[in-house]
Amino acid sequence: MKTGTDNISDKQVLFPMAPPEVHKVIKSSSVRSPRMEQSFVVGSVDGPSGKIPRVSSELTWRDRLGAVKARFGIGRMHYTVDPGLYAIGMPDKKSPVVVTANYKMSFDSIRSALHGRNAWILVLDTKGINIWCAAGEGTFGTEELLRMIEESGLKDMVVHRNIILPQLGAPGVSAHLVKRYAGFNVHYGPVYARDVGAYIDSGFKATAKMRRKTFSFLERAILIPVELVSVIKPAMIIIPIILFICGFGREARFMQNIINEGIFAVTAFLSGIFSGAVLTPLLLPYIPGRAFTTKGILIAPLIFFLLLYTRGIDFNRLHEILFHLALLFIAISASAYLAMNFTGASTYTSLSGVKKEMRWALPFEIAAGLCGFTLLVVSRFF
Repeated sequence: MKTGTDNISDKQVLFPMAPPEVHKVIKSSSVRSPRMEQSFVVGSVDGPSGKIPRVSSELTWRDRLGAVKARFGIGRMHYTVDPGLYAIGMPDKKSPVVVTANYKMSFDSIRSALHGRNAWILVLDTKGINIWCAAGEGTFGTEELLRMIEESGLKDMVVHRNIILPQLGAPGVSAHLVKRYAGFNVHYGPVYARDVGAYIDSGFKATAKMRRKTFSFLERAILIPVELVSVIKPAMIIIPIILFICGFGREARFMQNIINEGIFAVTAFLSGIFSGAVLTPLLLPYIPGRAFTTKGILIAPLIFFLLLYTRGIDFNRLHEILFHLALLFIAISASAYLAMNFTGASTYTSLSGVKKEMRWALPFEIAAGLCGFTLLVVSRFF
């Protein structure tokens, strides 16, 4: 995480308050403004070197449709706005400055939360990543904030030296370095954009509720679509492989085997996806275990045996036992992996916790998957 002094490179700290040694051979950043052609721009205000876009605080149906598409991973990495300085309402030199990411969903959240207010919005270039993830990766960080303060001409637009950052961006920004090099005081605002107005009105004082990050049923459910979309491509490779394996062996012909056993095998695999990508997030607080992988391992057999109950199994036939044991391993592997993958969207764990879990979880998931497919092949010869 880029928070130390050593991470502030010469070319990114050319500020009037910086010591002479950081200037060296670097030239000053140029003032730039975002494009006026963006759909949410409704006017402009005068800036130090031209017009600064003034944005609407009202979200249109296109904005909401774009958010839905991003939730399903459609154009997700290109759902961005231009970095730079924006105006909302008719701000002046005393108006507050709120910092956000150039992921459009983050930008839309803050501009709609500032409805009816006059404020400046400083958008950092996080490469289209949301604030929380970008703070962990370093793109919503000290260097980018310092660079954007300089390039946007913010110092010429306000007489105060206060900027409001979202609380979830705090891991990436070192406030004392921003103060040292840019002269701005960093105020870590509330977790949710909807509370930023009340935070400003209170004189930059946050209540305990504003500091608390929840992860409710609805908040978990809204993240499921993008997880499901991400698994479509690998599933489209795995499903034909399962059908192909199930087509061989036994007394029946190839297509008859697929109908008799292949379809059920694919259903079992999909139950693993459903367990890990849907049920685990929804039931997260209620499934035993701290590690997400553990939760995925526990929930998959429950769904698999429920599915098995509708089909039945003859425990006197080795083929039946091997076949269904193979599918159980495959379902557990899929569920465990997708449950572990959900840590990237969760507030339940830390970066170190995720790394610790992955050290044992990935080998387990790979081993379970290989064991399942091996048993599936073996079962065709009994």
